[in-house]
Amino acid sequence: MRFTYAEAMTDPSFYLPLARAAEEAGYTSMSVADSLVYPKESDSVYPYTADGSREFLEDKPFIETFTLIAAMGAVTATLRFTPFVLKLPVRPPVLVAKQATSIACLTGGRLGLGVGVSPWREDFEVMGVPWERRGRRMDEAIDIVRGLSSGEYFEYRGEHYDVPAIKMTPARPFPILVGGHSEAALRRAVVRGDGWMHAGGDDLDDLLARLNRIREAEGKAGGPFEVHVISMDAYTPDGVKRLEDKGVTDVIVGFRMPYAKGPDTEPLAKKIEHLERFAENVIAKTGS
Repeated sequence: MRFTYAEAMTDPSFYLPLARAAEEAGYTSMSVADSLVYPKESDSVYPYTADGSREFLEDKPFIETFTLIAAMGAVTATLRFTPFVLKLPVRPPVLVAKQATSIACLTGGRLGLGVGVSPWREDFEVMGVPWERRGRRMDEAIDIVRGLSSGEYFEYRGEHYDVPAIKMTPARPFPILVGGHSEAALRRAVVRGDGWMHAGGDDLDDLLARLNRIREAEGKAGGPFEVHVISMDAYTPDGVKRLEDKGVTDVIVGFRMPYAKGPDTEPLAKKIEHLERFAENVIAKTGS
């Protein structure tokens, strides 16, 4: 089992010392949240809060995802970084490919590119991208990012994108991890991705069963595939074993409620204390 430390919407000056502390404590990865803007008015519903509210995001600090990864990568040597998740279809995929391959090269391959479809219509509007057909746009963007990360000439002719034969130098492939709980997202993770990222909730067993059915149907049940999950089982050695038995490869752990309104007032020292205590009580006792 591998362990990912999750921290987001906190004081931006905390991230570099937290990355160093997580690496020293034995975590494999650190997740990096992605948010572009907070609209003054919105009818969008957030899919991962009980009432669909989004107000917890207002005035929360978000550093641009690739910028933050580059900064944390520069002060660490082994820690991996997994965007959780980059809102891919609102961004130009050629630019994302350049950013991601650059990060992969600079960090020595310490990137697992988590991607998803933004739940916010406003993200699409402010980026000048149509909301309609966003799923198909996502599929094409994944194909383009993967193709350009090879370092070879790549061209693409699709419904939404037309890319002439181009190459990027330097380039370095990286796993693409697809987030989301819909049937389309699970299938996308299997067919186009190298893994799946769970966003939390009590339906993990059902989601894993659905994911495994799709992998069986697509003939990909036996190959390498990353499964990143959020679960209370991750907080005890016995629980970690149960997750391993279900095929989970990575657990994402955090030590405060991310959906609380208002600023994060927890001091840096307390955050480091939390992550170190978990490392002592769980990571060190699982042989990971």
